Amino acid sequence: MSKQRLTFYTDISSFHGPWLQLPPEVLESLAFSNYDSPRPRPIDPAVFFDLVKVRRLVEEATDLAVRAANGTTSSALSSSLSAGNGILGGGGAAALGLGIGGGGPNAKLSRERKHRMREQATQKLSRAYKFDEIAASVATMQGASSLEEVAKLVLQRSSNDTDAKYVHFFHEKIPSRMLAQCTTLEPLDQVIHDRPTEGALLRTRAVTRIFKDDYAGAARDLTEALSICRYTMAQHKAGRGQLELANALGGSERKNGGARDRKYEAVKIEEADQPSSLETQLLFHRAGVYLTIACQSVNVSLDGLEGAQEASASQPDVVQSLAGKEAHERRMEARKMVKTNAKRALRDYLGFLSHFDYTPGLPAEITEEFFRKVNAAAGSYAKPKGTPPANRLLEMSGNSNLSNGHLSDALIPHKGNDRRHGRASSSGHYENPYAGLPLPEIYPVSSLFSSSPPEDLPPYPVTSQALVPRKPLVAQKNTDEVANHLMAQSEQHEAVTYHPLFTDALHSLLLCHSLIQTSPKEHLRHAHMAARLARVCDGYPIFLAARSPSRADWIEVVRRANNWIGLQQSWETLCAPAPLPGHAGATKKEETEEQAKERRRQEAILEALADERVHDEASFQAAVAARERRAEEQRREELGQDGNGPKRWAQEDGKEYPISTERAEAIARWVREAPLTVAGAGKTKRGPKKGKGRKEPEHGASDLNASVDHLAVNGEQVCDRSNNAEESGGP
Repeated sequence: MSKQRLTFYTDISSFHGPWLQLPPEVLESLAFSNYDSPRPRPIDPAVFFDLVKVRRLVEEATDLAVRAANGTTSSALSSSLSAGNGILGGGGAAALGLGIGGGGPNAKLSRERKHRMREQATQKLSRAYKFDEIAASVATMQGASSLEEVAKLVLQRSSNDTDAKYVHFFHEKIPSRMLAQCTTLEPLDQVIHDRPTEGALLRTRAVTRIFKDDYAGAARDLTEALSICRYTMAQHKAGRGQLELANALGGSERKNGGARDRKYEAVKIEEADQPSSLETQLLFHRAGVYLTIACQSVNVSLDGLEGAQEASASQPDVVQSLAGKEAHERRMEARKMVKTNAKRALRDYLGFLSHFDYTPGLPAEITEEFFRKVNAAAGSYAKPKGTPPANRLLEMSGNSNLSNGHLSDALIPHKGNDRRHGRASSSGHYENPYAGLPLPEIYPVSSLFSSSPPEDLPPYPVTSQALVPRKPLVAQKNTDEVANHLMAQSEQHEAVTYHPLFTDALHSLLLCHSLIQTSPKEHLRHAHMAARLARVCDGYPIFLAARSPSRADWIEVVRRANNWIGLQQSWETLCAPAPLPGHAGATKKEETEEQAKERRRQEAILEALADERVHDEASFQAAVAARERRAEEQRREELGQDGNGPKRWAQEDGKEYPISTERAEAIARWVREAPLTVAGAGKTKRGPKKGKGRKEPEHGASDLNASVDHLAVNGEQVCDRSNNAEESGGP
């Protein structure tokens, strides 16, 4: 069976959602509203704008391709598609060219006219793939079948058409499960040669190299693409700075009850000034490449290590043989590869997360004071005796609202109302009661994983029962329900900007810390922080919940490594969606044994369907059976009914079909077997001791940013760097 190459992308499930069904004009309006909303914005504006552009370009390309295939000269087909709410609407027959032919000029199109229409379609598809090849692949798969052959038809007449070559690379059909063998980089090399200043083309070639297991080459392409992307962004920085300032002032008027408070239209931004998601795509892909390179070196670094250590301990005076020395050097080099590339991956994942905002919400004291002001303004609240000055708390918090170097709206004057001091009008009522509510603190998500995270974060997970009132918790039997109740009753509710790859990056970051050998205490703090963010991360109604391979690997690593960081609750419980404000969450209903068994079976089926190794009926049945056995054994362990004694990890569950991935197995082995220190490691990091004015090395192991980001965009430096990377086994 043959499939289009675009169907092999691993993160396609992350981009599924209602954005494919929404009418383009509605989707565009939502994107502008999202961009103009207070921080943290619900969805990353760069991704949202790219989705809008991808949808529009795919729709226009579909219109052109179908009209060229059916000889339709009018725009009746376009109207039919719009009436059917886009490429997934009720205009399916029209999208296939059925029923079109009456009611308009239907002169037969010449071959040249059809060719030009197909050229325009390929140009639009090429732009869509450059914006985001994963989102464009999802939209194209949902489109008309005429798109599959449009680039191929263009190449038959114009073999040197760059856009057609690029689009045909995605649409070319290859045998199923033979992506690496049937994919050559030659078409992409030609496209990049024609357009060397477009970073998106290098991104596509890097992802293709990943499919072909050329991770060193992928890292080089992604690094070069990042250099091009950042250079291009710097050219627009000055103009966009003015635009963001104007947008911030407009947003403050809305939040503070200005003239645009009720009758408000989102700011329209020109396409050239809209934020781009290319940099986050490149950072995410490069981090994944470095993490994979690190995992590939785990087995080499550990094979034979235990035997060598035992021999050295029993016979310390025996001189090591030449073969033993070579084996030791290989292990040391592989260990260095693990640590260095894991640190590089961690750096890129933190760079990815730094593009998104997080807020812990407003403290309860501030919100209570705000609601008191609202009631006073409405004349329905009598100020009690002994109450502090109405704006005391708000004044104290107003000066601290600095987020990422931007001034708070507390310093912005408004007509007829002093926001900071809450002056009343002549009628005795506040003209704008909402002006007294300060903005919550905003932090980059990456700052939560620093050595000194923000201090005003609400506690998570909440396990203490000391402050829990007795009456509401009579029926609650475990700490999980207590934690959910406490979080629901809190007035401090968190929010984070959503990105389709956000959850996968969070769990990949935890895998990096496993390879770096972060202390269990610090690793536990990072794990709780990742769970805190995962539980409030939600992209609905634009995106559906994404399946995360890294989340599955992290759960498997924790299980195989015997929970070495000391999680007190299951990972599923820690990452359970946070209850809505003011709601303690639904009480769990008691389920019968049959219902529990059916639930476990349905979960096993869903997990098996998400497994990339499932390719036929036999592998699907084996995957379901293995997961059912795993769930049953976990249930028995929780109930204490497993009388077979402790199980060793060598006894793999489901030997007919392994559940764990190679990456999870490698990281779990590293956690269990890798020593924290090894004799002879780290000697090369020491610099010269003498000399007062010695310079730091440009490419030292301690500065990972310099070691990678010094790569040039063109010239011999990239070639020299790549050769060195290949000789050392990594980038």
